Amino acid sequence: MMAPRLACTVDGCTLPLERSGNVFTCANGHSYDIARSGYVNLLQPTDRRSLEAGDSKEAVAARARLFEAGVGQAIVAALRQQVIELGLAPGSQVADLGCGPGHLLSGVEQQCLVTGIGIDLSAFAIDYAARRHPDLTWIVANADRRLPLLDASMAVVMSLHARRNPAESARVLVPGGFLLVAVPAHDDLIELRASVQGAATERDRVAALIAEHAPYFSVVRTRSVRERRRLEGDLLRDLLRSTYRGARQRLAAQVEALEAMDVTLASDIVLFAAAKFPQKTSIPA
Repeated sequence: MMAPRLACTVDGCTLPLERSGNVFTCANGHSYDIARSGYVNLLQPTDRRSLEAGDSKEAVAARARLFEAGVGQAIVAALRQQVIELGLAPGSQVADLGCGPGHLLSGVEQQCLVTGIGIDLSAFAIDYAARRHPDLTWIVANADRRLPLLDASMAVVMSLHARRNPAESARVLVPGGFLLVAVPAHDDLIELRASVQGAATERDRVAALIAEHAPYFSVVRTRSVRERRRLEGDLLRDLLRSTYRGARQRLAAQVEALEAMDVTLASDIVLFAAAKFPQKTSIPA
C-alpha cells in the first residue's frame, strides 16, 4: 500500500508528513509521535473545544457491541458496496471522517485494497480502531477544521452519520474523486425516539445535505438503507449511549425502563462527484 498522504496541522505549515520509525515529521521540524496502539494524534490545542472532545470510552464500546451484535451492519455493507462499485485502483487513498471504531473503513480497505485513513476527534475511538486494524492509518484530528491531508490526495472521502466538511473534502479529493455521505433518514430510530421522548419528529436531511455541498459537488446518486431489529435491554441502552451525548444524559432514565423494542435503523446515502469548477468559497483554517 502507498504511504498515507498526511499534512502537518501546525498553523501555517500544512507541509507533508513523512514517517520515520515511530514518528511523523514535516520539513519544518514539527513532529508527532505514534502511540503504542498505532495511531497518531495531530490535534492542535486550538482544535479542541473541550477536554472531553469526541465520543467517550463508553460510547465507543457501546457502538462496538452493537456492531458485533449485527446492529448497523446493513448501512456499513451498503456504503462498502458503493465504494466497490467505483472500481478504485489498488492503493488509492480513502479517508473516513468521524470514523469511530473503524468498521466502515476496515471493510472498504479489505474489499478494495485501498490505503485507508481514519480521522476522528475521539482518542478512544481511534485507539480502538488502531488496535484492531493496525494496517490502516488512524488519526486524532478535528474534521471541522482543516483536514490533515494533502491537496488532491484522496480518491474517496466518506462520512457515516459523522462530521462533514464540504470545502475541505473538495480540497483533498483528486480530480474525479468522490464524496460518500450517509445521514440518518427521517424514520431512523423512530420507535425509540417516540418511546423515550413522547413524540418523534421526522426530518428529511437530504435536501439540506445536497444544498450544503452544492458549491463543491454534484450528486451522482442517492439511495436509502433500512434494517429493523428486535433489541432488548442492554442493546437498547447501548443504542442510546452511541447517540448524541445530550440525549444520552437526558433520556437515560426512560431507556433504563425499556425491556424490548423493534427499532428501525435507516440512512439516506448520497454519492457526490467533485465539481469541475467549484464556486469560490474560503476554506476554513
